[in-house]
Formats: sequence, structure tokens, C-alpha cells
Amino acid sequence: MKNVSLKDRTIADIDGQVDKVLRGLGNPEPPVDLRLVRELLKLDRGYYSTTDDSLLRETFSRLKVAGLQVLLRPTILRDAVQSLSLKALYLPDQKRILLDQDLPILKHRWNEAHEIGHDIIPWHIGMMLGDTEQTLIPACHQIMEAEANYAAGQLLFLAGRFVEEATSSVPSLAFVKSLSRGFGNTMTSTLWRFVEQGHGGRPIVALVTGHPHRTRRKTDFDPANPCRYCVESPPFRERFGIVRETDLFATIVGYCGSQRGGSLGRSEVLLADLNGDRHVFDFETFFNRHEALTLGYWLRSHSSAVPMQTF
Repeated sequence: MKNVSLKDRTIADIDGQVDKVLRGLGNPEPPVDLRLVRELLKLDRGYYSTTDDSLLRETFSRLKVAGLQVLLRPTILRDAVQSLSLKALYLPDQKRILLDQDLPILKHRWNEAHEIGHDIIPWHIGMMLGDTEQTLIPACHQIMEAEANYAAGQLLFLAGRFVEEATSSVPSLAFVKSLSRGFGNTMTSTLWRFVEQGHGGRPIVALVTGHPHRTRRKTDFDPANPCRYCVESPPFRERFGIVRETDLFATIVGYCGSQRGGSLGRSEVLLADLNGDRHVFDFETFFNRHEALTLGYWLRSHSSAVPMQTF
């Protein structure tokens, strides 16, 4: 799944809302404290469990949605959470965020910021959104989730502060890891933000996948949709938009080893742009034992006769 490109006007409007929050916090140093963000926005946070039906019933029996007590119809949210595998919920009627406590703690921070994004974007108010494509028609849902993701990223990475630091060095997964530690966010969310905003005008692409080596793939691996996420920088999308996700995945399969964790490999490969001209990219992949993170960035136009992988 590729990242959605937002309109300039939308980006400017969301930037304005995030700027209000950061100014309200006194323009803090990283990492931003989401507890203080909730206090500023008068938001409450709670938890539910997708594996504990009694906790779901207890949690939702105390809630109101659109002024109606959920206790009268407990399946409104309980069944939705269980059947749609929601990661988080934003309940504007309650000014409340609910997180799935069964998710790894590291993912709570991003999911909470995502729901805060729904709260601070004015045109999202009045709609209860969860992380599922079935809450709205797919096209509308995809755009609104992309908007909330953008707001979350701007908040967690302190907007322009991250851009300044991300463009201060040559791209690499080691650099992304250092930014991850500095801003207090997961390496996956940092990699996403790095590609979208820290590219410095350079074509960059990132892939989030399962282990790419054939001997390490899960049984539900789908060769037609091998990537969980494919994140393209605006320059990459403009110049290399014809490159398919399956081709990019084949690129990393070509150099990745079967290690259980850590670096899986690195290689220079060729990608063709919209004009058919070939360019050299540096690709590297790291496996954190849950997902493989790949960063590929433009090095130079191809003029060498040295054989390389071509896609």
C-alpha cells in the first residue's frame, strides 16, 4: 500500500493546527509528551482489549456515542472492535481516545497521536473513526486516515524541527535509527516521516514488509501484494512513479540474506524513471524481528558499464 499524497491546501491547514498545539506547549524539545498534549486539548485516554470480552463490555457500557448510551446497544462498538480488528478509537462526543492495550507498547504512541490528529483536524470532528477501511467508503477513509497520519507525524516529530535534523546527513537506516531515539518514536514511523519530509529533494523510497527471504516468509505471504507499506518521497513519486511495489520487493529479495534479525543486506540497484533513463539507488534492509524496513535513495544517474540489478 502506497502513502497517499495530500493537497497543498490540506497540508497547510493541518500544519496550522499542529502549530497551535506546539505553541500551546511552549514549543517543546523532543520527545513531545503526549500526556501534556491531551491536557492541552482536554482529551481523555482509556484502554480496551480485543482479547478480553468482559473488558470490552465494561469499557463500552460507560460510553456515549452521539449522545446515546452504548449500554443500550453494547454491540455498537464491541462487535465492531472484534470483527474489524480496530487498533484505536476516537470518540468526539466524549473527547476520548481508546487504545487497544493488547498492542505492543511501542505502537501505543503512534496510535494515540493518530487519534489526536482526528481531534485537531476541524473537518474530522463529529465522526468516530477507527483504524479500519470499513468505517467509511474506502476512498474517503483512506484520505482521512492519511490526514490523521500526517497530523500525527507533524506532532510527534515537531514539524520543522525534524526536517532540519533529517536533512543534515546522508540518508541511511543508521541515521533513521538515531532520529528515532531522539524523537522518541518507533523506527517504522521515523522511517515513514524521513521519506516524506526529510528527503531534501532527493528521490527516496521505503518499504515495510515481512522478512523478504524465501525461507523466512510467513504462510500468508501474498506475492501480488508483498509490501505492508510503500512510502515514496514526492520527488520519487514524480520521477519514478511507474516502478511497481512488486518490482521494489524483488529488488530487496535479490540482496537480502536469511538472518533472523539485524541487517539483511545492502546493494546498489538501477531504477528506470518515467523517461526510461536509469539511475543508481542505494538500498539497505534491516529486520527488527517483526518487520523488514528498507530504505532506498538516489545516488546518481547511471553511466557505468558495471552490471547491476535493473528494475
